[in-house]
Amino acid sequence: MGNAQEKPSGSGGGGTPRRDNPRTHGAPGKEVANGAPRENSLAGGEEEPQQRQPDCSGMDRSYLDAPAGALPPHLARLKNEGNYLFKNGQFGDALEKYTQTIDGCSDAGIDSPEDLSILYSNRAACHLKVGNSGDCIQDCNKALELQPFSLKPLLRRAMAHESLERYRKAYVDYKTVLQIDTGVQAAHDSVHRITKVLIEQDGPEWRETLPEIPVVPWAVQQQHREKPVSVEVAQARAARAAQEEARRNEARFTLLKHEGNSLVKKGLFQEALEKYTECLSVKPDECAVYTNRAICFLKLNRYEEAKQDCDSALQLDPANKKAFYRRALAFKGLQDYLSASSDLQEVLQLDPKVHEAEQELEEVTSLLRQSLVNRADHT
Repeated sequence: MGNAQEKPSGSGGGGTPRRDNPRTHGAPGKEVANGAPRENSLAGGEEEPQQRQPDCSGMDRSYLDAPAGALPPHLARLKNEGNYLFKNGQFGDALEKYTQTIDGCSDAGIDSPEDLSILYSNRAACHLKVGNSGDCIQDCNKALELQPFSLKPLLRRAMAHESLERYRKAYVDYKTVLQIDTGVQAAHDSVHRITKVLIEQDGPEWRETLPEIPVVPWAVQQQHREKPVSVEVAQARAARAAQEEARRNEARFTLLKHEGNSLVKKGLFQEALEKYTECLSVKPDECAVYTNRAICFLKLNRYEEAKQDCDSALQLDPANKKAFYRRALAFKGLQDYLSASSDLQEVLQLDPKVHEAEQELEEVTSLLRQSLVNRADHT
């Protein structure tokens, strides 16, 4: 769980949590009540163990020797063991290790605000995982006394408040988090969720019941921005950005397709064609859009382009009846009656009940015969 907290001045001290905390072995993260978010990369561990080498017993213990701030080796090992246990879902055991480390710092007279703040914050994460929201808040308070405006304790305290239905306090902490880092999606989601709850409880004047939201000093914001981002956090941010981009694209695609369909019903085929073209710029592998745009090309007597769209649709769905039928109409417009007849027969083979295809096949067959007669006469 790491040593990357901010470093305002302060003093540290030990503390012992309640000893009746449940111990969980391999348990999944606990989801707090009332829709509060699960622990994520910001609310969970803070330091990744280094690459591990197994010892003579086959157990990998090299992670115990990872550096841990200013802690002496014996306390660093305790903290690293807590990190390892936390990452493996053993939150009760991890809590005990962090407690032993905090007590060890007190016994040894170690006064390192940064390290102590991280230890309290890590222990708070354990409390949150096992459902001890009250103890989580106490440890977050201690961490924030040592390092004011530290992001992870603020986020964990917000989650704990929300789980206890202390929505105003949770709202204030989430908004404070967003002053420090606007990219914390869990805080954005929680603010929206809590806002709805507070409006239902307090009506339009809900903001007047909120505690004052502290202003995060610019220096703290700048320090957080300049802090190196871990691989885990970078990956989480990239995943959130990709999800948001996919959501926006899906919404835009749905809107454009709906607009195109409406324009077709109104007979505005050129305008509809443009909407479908925009759709394909968002999702180029959407078979239905190719067949829809083919209708527009057919109505505009642009038969070659209609044929090309049907070709694209059939590459995506080789048994698409609409694509075969509309390509047959394109072939008919291009006076390639033999190819049109072949596609119409494909339609009827896929679905013998398509009466339009039967009628078109009769007409195309007649046109094919006439073209052969004309060719023979010309010869």
